[in-house]
Amino acid sequence: MNDCVFCKIINNELPANKIYEDEKIIAFLDIDPINKGHALLVPKQHYSSTLETPDQVVCNLAIMAKKIAKAIMRATGAHACNIGINNGKESGQVVFHTHWHIMPRFENDGYELWKGKDTTYVDGEAAQVAAKIKNNL
Repeated sequence: MNDCVFCKIINNELPANKIYEDEKIIAFLDIDPINKGHALLVPKQHYSSTLETPDQVVCNLAIMAKKIAKAIMRATGAHACNIGINNGKESGQVVFHTHWHIMPRFENDGYELWKGKDTTYVDGEAAQVAAKIKNNL
């Protein structure tokens, strides 16, 4: 992918502060972090989102996300972290190469998780939505 910024980092065409690398995965600090230590975990093979990524690659990302998150927390003194994955433009994905954000979190750091809208299911609607999802598995 000639125009993919993450592919360029993987190919050493763009600089990055790498914190982990093996033959299949790379992790580096985000250039616009929510907190110091915020890193991106990226498969070296290009896939447009986690939903398009083969299961074994997703498994490898999950294993490394756990290991890297613990290292980030120790290094930054964080007591918590978020692991975030955006899939598609509407979710906030900006770079269309699978990547997972690992974000150290601190008490009173000013960030909040999304809040649910005042959306409620009408009678029987939740069961209908659940059934549709089950049918699509």
